[in-house]
Amino acid sequence: MMRRIRLDSLTTWKSPALSSDAISAPRRFARRLMLLSAIAMALNGCQTLIDQSYQPSVSPSSNPQIVDEVQKNDPRAAMGAREHPRIVASYGGEYKDAKTERLVARIAGALTAVSENPSQSYRITILNSPAINAFALPGGYLYVTRGLLALANDASEVAAVLSHEMGHVTANHGIERQKREEAEVIASRVVAEVLSSDIAGKQALARGKLRLAAFSRQQELQADVIGVRMLGEAGYDPYAAARFLDSMAAYSRFMSVDPEADQSLDFLSSHPNSAQRIELARTHARAFGQEGSVGDKGRNYYLDGIDGLLYGDSPEEGYVRGQTFLHGGLGIRFDVPPDFHIDNKVEAVMATGPNDIAVRFDGVADNQNQSLTNYISSGWVTGLDPSTIQPITINGMEAATARASADRWDFDVTVIRNNSQIFRFLTAVPKGSDALEPTANVLRASFRRMTPAEAASLKPLRIRVVTVRPGENISTLAARMMGTDRKLDLFKLINALPTGAAVSTGDRVKIIAE
Repeated sequence: MMRRIRLDSLTTWKSPALSSDAISAPRRFARRLMLLSAIAMALNGCQTLIDQSYQPSVSPSSNPQIVDEVQKNDPRAAMGAREHPRIVASYGGEYKDAKTERLVARIAGALTAVSENPSQSYRITILNSPAINAFALPGGYLYVTRGLLALANDASEVAAVLSHEMGHVTANHGIERQKREEAEVIASRVVAEVLSSDIAGKQALARGKLRLAAFSRQQELQADVIGVRMLGEAGYDPYAAARFLDSMAAYSRFMSVDPEADQSLDFLSSHPNSAQRIELARTHARAFGQEGSVGDKGRNYYLDGIDGLLYGDSPEEGYVRGQTFLHGGLGIRFDVPPDFHIDNKVEAVMATGPNDIAVRFDGVADNQNQSLTNYISSGWVTGLDPSTIQPITINGMEAATARASADRWDFDVTVIRNNSQIFRFLTAVPKGSDALEPTANVLRASFRRMTPAEAASLKPLRIRVVTVRPGENISTLAARMMGTDRKLDLFKLINALPTGAAVSTGDRVKIIAE
């Protein structure tokens, strides 16, 4: 799972220290993970300004059409209730909007009526995250992100996701998996203590992991069967499950910087998207009739329900616009070099570029008002070369730079003071690369305070549903997209338009705009 950094108002930032366990070494099996791990490796117990609180900017419904509480006499609900606050905090809080709540409640209500356990009540939370994800906790806690709602094209696709998660609840998969994991942990400890140096011990540990993986796959397939049956019986298009799995896989490929990197994006990381699984979903759907001839997709009322839905980063997180990161609340902005991709992640703003270059940006509260040269040498950077520390000025702000090395990486460290905050850039390149200074120079030169007019002009991106007018085509509609330099590709993805598809006058399509 993936969520975005919370760079909130300066007065509410917190400074939780990163434990040494959270600092991982570079990994060779995934390029992006290796780059970001290189950045983490240079940090030594640093503190970041990450606020886990969430202040909604969208008013909640005066009459929410969701279940506020799960059954109070359901002992399984205690597990879900215990984990609920952590889930909400890790996904940026709840997305509260009357129209969206009613849409999701309408879909879930139709599914509940045909579930294997109609007496099971559900608490459905829309998470304020652009990630593509949905999941369930024991006791009827269901979660769907606004990112998933933005990607879906009709009610039946969201119903496919929710019915799958309801299948996990009714089959008690969460509790069963917890028991199985506990058993494997105990078995692993015994093996490690008794046979840790023996080949047989390593084989036993490997078998335990395989058993757990096979168990998870079996749970997913069982939830698929339950979900497709619920889709058909609720009157939705039963083929929506296979269709939306294809859409999520296509979006995952689109969002990946390196197509060969680890494709562990959101929903698909815990819901394997094999061709066999998609075909099995279609096979189960055929029990209700031929594709295209059965079930309601619910496209029009779905598009009505998501028109205006927040897309991408929220104002509290700052915005990524192409090669630029902007934060109106903090009043700062900076650019990354061409061909870099910015990720506004939970722990920091990350950017990855060609030739194994990575950048991390975050901030800390400047409570002691110490000199920046002393701050750089205070122990939060591993492998620092003290002789390279020097004070500089960046666009009228006090700053300092230094160099560091660790393992196979060279680092540029740049810190900048703005009011009572210190902002930090950590740039990593393979040892000996001549790209370190040019990359760091772009970051330093572009970092500046935003003008009041710039900050006021920042607006979040939203899903806008438009009707195709005479003379319009895919290219002209895609040209209206904002927030991406791959307008045509993203337009096709969010509208599930295959290669060679066309639009007709009167069609309703989604674009991303302010």
